[in-house]
Amino acid sequence: MKSATGKILVTITFVAMVGGCIPGVMASEKTSLPESSGIQNQITSVYPVTFKTAHRLVDLEVKVTAPVQGDNLPIILISHGHGAPWYLGSYRGMAPLTDYYAANGFIVIQPTHQDSRILGLDKKGPEGALFWKSRIEDMAFCIDHLDELINSVPNLSTRAKKSDIAAVGFSMGGQTVSMLAGTTMRDPVSGKKMVKSDQRIKAFVTLGAPGNGNDVAEWALKNYPAITGVDYSTMTRDALIIVGDRDKNPQFSTRDDWRFDIYKTSPAPKTLLTLVNTGHMLGGIMGYDAYETSLTDDENPETLLFIQKMTTAYIRSKLNPTDNSWALAMNELNEMGMPKGKIEFKK
Repeated sequence: MKSATGKILVTITFVAMVGGCIPGVMASEKTSLPESSGIQNQITSVYPVTFKTAHRLVDLEVKVTAPVQGDNLPIILISHGHGAPWYLGSYRGMAPLTDYYAANGFIVIQPTHQDSRILGLDKKGPEGALFWKSRIEDMAFCIDHLDELINSVPNLSTRAKKSDIAAVGFSMGGQTVSMLAGTTMRDPVSGKKMVKSDQRIKAFVTLGAPGNGNDVAEWALKNYPAITGVDYSTMTRDALIIVGDRDKNPQFSTRDDWRFDIYKTSPAPKTLLTLVNTGHMLGGIMGYDAYETSLTDDENPETLLFIQKMTTAYIRSKLNPTDNSWALAMNELNEMGMPKGKIEFKK
């Protein structure tokens, strides 16, 4: 298959061992959350779906992953993180979440943001190394072009529920998702404030998002001045905020609780899930057997499965208020002898 720009679209279908309900069956029909860490339902991916856009220096490349079977499939947009990896900081990353979501009945859309190392763009441009403005525009562009993205996968167009959209972001992607939920950013170059919330998104999940910009360490201030402009006090939309209790890095802040700012300084309603004995890689969320995860001693398949199950349950219940997946997930957490995390609310 070829895109409008003539590039080859690669389709991959596989059964690897991501467990769960049959795609398209609402979670309220289940008796419990998925127990397997493998993939039991077939999924298929098409990439790259390529667009020329006015807001980017290079074409936007997107990956679309979906279950082979099932109807009324909601949409999840994933915003990848920023960092050293060549490929995991692109649509090629976040496979542990992408595969699991798709196998459990979601259409997953992953844009490659311009800060991806593999693109090799100039880090000294007006947006700096993080390309924080175009990240938000990438996500909005994908929603604007849902039809084209969904149509890239054979036999998917009649099976999608395009009114149900969730956004999930890791690290810098968490900040991107927070902006879609109302977070204000101050441009370090112009000094102007920007709010780009998107009412089309019904569920928000942030994973290891940066802290606020009040006390950023010197290294981060020099390399990523954009994060000094973060203001979570305007993040008014409800969200699930996930942070590891070991997610501490003096290069970004000397405060141990810096990554918790998004919860502490944003208004209600919010839900905080703190992961026990977990660092920034969140058990391996960026990719399978990633070097960065082992380097930080953060590889933990059980933690990763816990994140997969909890985020899936939260998104299902936010998209469908009659769905009881989140209530089931919290009940299971309360019954654990050695819980993987703890939940706090503010309403």
